[in-house]
Amino acid sequence: MSDSANPAPKAVVIYSGGMDSFTVLHRALRQGYEVHALSFHYGQRHARELDMARHVCRRLAIAHQVVDIQSIHSLIDGSALTDAQRPMPEGAYAGDNLAATVVPNRNMILLSLAIAQAVNIGAGICFYGAHGGDHVLYPDCRPEFVERMNAVAAIANFSPVTIEAPYLRADKADILADGLAMGLDYADTWTCYQGGEHACGRCGSCHERLAAFAAHGLADPLAYASTGTA
Repeated sequence: MSDSANPAPKAVVIYSGGMDSFTVLHRALRQGYEVHALSFHYGQRHARELDMARHVCRRLAIAHQVVDIQSIHSLIDGSALTDAQRPMPEGAYAGDNLAATVVPNRNMILLSLAIAQAVNIGAGICFYGAHGGDHVLYPDCRPEFVERMNAVAAIANFSPVTIEAPYLRADKADILADGLAMGLDYADTWTCYQGGEHACGRCGSCHERLAAFAAHGLADPLAYASTGTA
């Protein structure tokens, strides 16, 4: 426990409201950090994850900012995640059918802003939820990217910041196992690429999430419009 003489170290957590960053958020809290959660509205096609993030941070009574960077939308609108007119790929994660969901330079942009906040508030570490299941498709979730961003974060300011991706070499089932061990309720997360009343059950993100729960012999607490192809 921290006290006024020995305050808890500060950490910035990039928190989308999805199950990966939800688990990272709680992991940082369990490690004793004073967490400052940072979410971004960059023009994604729905805001369901952001609503979840607000709900969780209010319940946990932790500092939370939703940063509106929608003005950059025209720079990154070539993705199915940022252009609602583009069809959303369905099926399991694979480079041939989900390349359309890559948002150009997204994690470099978000990490740059998170590092700035870390320096501003005196935090020495910035967490984000990259994981091994994303390596096949998203270059900014691979170890090489994290290593190089870490090198830059160490010299970009007078105060060095460490980037921590605790699940960088884990898959979604591993992340879920860690969260279950912490007693987390994944009804407080949104993973689906669509923003409907229920998760679609067809997009790559839903497939991966449902497979993680199935690997543990559990039912996902979220409601799905369809799970016939999961």
